[in-house]
Amino acid sequence: MNFPPPRALGRYAALLFFVAGLLGTAGLSGQDRAARIASSLDNASLAAQVIMSGVDGKSRLDPVMGRILRECPPGAVMLFRYNLNSPPEEARRFIAQCVEAVEAGTRPTSGMGGMGKAPPGGPIPPLIAVDHEGGQVHRFGPGISRLPPAASWEDRARQEGKEAALEALEALAYASGREIRNLGVNLNLAPVAETLNDENRLFLEDRGFSSEPGFTAAAAAAFIRGMERAGVGCVAKHFPGNSGADPHRSATVLSGNREELARAVEPFASLIRGESPLAGLMVSHVLVPAWDPRRIGTFSPVLINQWVRGNLGFQGLILVDDFSMAASGTEPGEAAVLSLAAGADMVMAWPSSLRQVRGAILAALEGGRLTRPRLEEATARIIREKIRMGLL
Repeated sequence: MNFPPPRALGRYAALLFFVAGLLGTAGLSGQDRAARIASSLDNASLAAQVIMSGVDGKSRLDPVMGRILRECPPGAVMLFRYNLNSPPEEARRFIAQCVEAVEAGTRPTSGMGGMGKAPPGGPIPPLIAVDHEGGQVHRFGPGISRLPPAASWEDRARQEGKEAALEALEALAYASGREIRNLGVNLNLAPVAETLNDENRLFLEDRGFSSEPGFTAAAAAAFIRGMERAGVGCVAKHFPGNSGADPHRSATVLSGNREELARAVEPFASLIRGESPLAGLMVSHVLVPAWDPRRIGTFSPVLINQWVRGNLGFQGLILVDDFSMAASGTEPGEAAVLSLAAGADMVMAWPSSLRQVRGAILAALEGGRLTRPRLEEATARIIREKIRMGLL
């Protein structure tokens, strides 16, 4: 009997493992397949999958950043203006290089501190996320259309009628979604689904659709439908809302009793109940005394598990806002652990803190502050979204 040469055995084993993984997940629902993949990952891989990381550079991935992504392959990559302020073909190449580096870190042969064994079905690509709200929040360079400010749609509804304005909004979101999907972006950290009021308007300005909850909900739903048809999932933000203080600069408190807050979050509740898939919900660093007088929303199991999961019934991804904001009041590694323990599924990190955040999560997992079932649950939600978006 002729055996393959020793050097080839690794390639044969990897191929057999890959095929076995495909056969093992064939016929499963997206949810079951995601759970199977999550349970197959080692602790270091779980600790990386729950991170959405920023990256350095543009046009071409810097070798140092590439090594970091292979060593700590995050579940999502978050891009900003400094990454994307280049012609579309350069942005597309940069995104592809980010994806390639992360995928390389999820292969068992990476040798860069990635996965200890291959997940069923092969390497796991990252979600590629960007804030693409329109108006002042536009991250792209030349060649990608700037969407109108969210607040402009209510004026258009007064002029043309609500139905016509919402149809135009959905059509424009679809066209814009196709543009950014063609670059490799598949997750939009938008729309802002907060109802504008005298307080949050100081911070949001024209980023909210309306002071009327019904129109806010309808406009946000139209935006999501358009993006979804283009293959881009959406994350509604910033639950449950903002006060007058800018969370980037100071702590912020959302007052009101639970009945008043239920009316305030009605646009979010409407999106959760709606027919269009809502990929995720972003929780803000706001203290909500009516639900939890001690912990801000991003650290509160009461707000996340009782209000969002229980009361509102949301079962998609829960992301938490950027920990570099002053309102979080905690260093990134500890903040990530607190948020994940509270029930969040994905936390944000900057390139300089990616290793630190992954290390803090892994230490908390090994030390008992985080449990493996909690991280598997979070990772399964992330992977389920990747399956739904056709990435796996």
